[in-house]
Amino acid sequence: MIESTSSQPAILILEDGTIFHGKAFGKIGTTTGEICFNTGMTGYQEVFTDPSYYGQVIIMNNVHIGNYGVKDEDVESSSIKVKGVIGRNLEQQYSRFAANNSLQEYFEQQNIVAIDAIDTRALVIHIRQQGAMNCLISSDNNNVEELKKILSKVPSMNGLDLASTVSTKENYTLGEEKNNIRIAVLDFGVKKNILNCMVERGAYVKVFNADTTFDELEKFSPDGYFISNGPGDPEPLHYAVKTIKKILNAKKPLFGICLGQQLLALANDIPTFKMHHGHRGLNHPVKNMITSKCEITTQNHGFGVDADAVRLSKNIEITHINLDDDSIEGIRLKDRPAFSVQYHPESTPGPHDSRYLFDEFFKMMKNS
Repeated sequence: MIESTSSQPAILILEDGTIFHGKAFGKIGTTTGEICFNTGMTGYQEVFTDPSYYGQVIIMNNVHIGNYGVKDEDVESSSIKVKGVIGRNLEQQYSRFAANNSLQEYFEQQNIVAIDAIDTRALVIHIRQQGAMNCLISSDNNNVEELKKILSKVPSMNGLDLASTVSTKENYTLGEEKNNIRIAVLDFGVKKNILNCMVERGAYVKVFNADTTFDELEKFSPDGYFISNGPGDPEPLHYAVKTIKKILNAKKPLFGICLGQQLLALANDIPTFKMHHGHRGLNHPVKNMITSKCEITTQNHGFGVDADAVRLSKNIEITHINLDDDSIEGIRLKDRPAFSVQYHPESTPGPHDSRYLFDEFFKMMKNS
């Protein structure tokens, strides 16, 4: 077993019956969710607060997590969105002058149950082989049979509308109202730094609840529409697909990221599917099929668009391809100003190879 600073035992149980024993970290308790892993070496606080992780328990592949503490500004939303954290060395001590707090205190404040001293290498190999599944972490109950009963009642990610849970309850604006570019954002779990990338380029942005109608969005008189990232299965979001179809019929400029790409695909009768174990990390290679240039991208998604259906579509052009598995990473429509990518060009954390996509969106709005 990997050495840990905590003495209280904790247990990790997977849906397939696999059990790992470790040490308690964060809040003492029990939590459940779909297990997934992130390959990034930095940016753990941004990862934990990314709304796209809502409903998931995340394995952090990097050996040391928490070693530079936490900082109030290094967040993508108002709170931690993951349901639990699994690590090999979750660090209570940290070294960073700018940090406000330790990871242990941060988890306790936000009621996050975590497990330390896990052989994450073996665990990730298991998930890569067996695929995504539900799991349970407990540091307050060691009765395996009781815990398995709790785990058996956790719903599958398939068919779950989680985006409406994390979407803003009150619409709000960012930027200066006098700015020439106005963008309506449909919020399915948008990251703060996506909004920052638009405001920094001179946009006045209004963020709307996920269930907002097209007529209500139009009252803002936007120059373009942004369809955000978010958690869960895109297929149940029929209300969103209906709105996106109306945006497309009006031939308004549209840019979608991650879940936004999946919803754009559904609005064009392209099915989506649940991936075997998803893409999550800061180092995914993607090729831009228009420029032939390659990008190192930040990703976080467990669903994708059907590649065969995209290739058969007469109205959709493939713009980006994942160089690891040939999955579709970007599309655009041939007859109207709409495009999307499956990855995160704001890349916080991650390299900024793909931020040019925001510039392309602004050019599209100005030209229209």
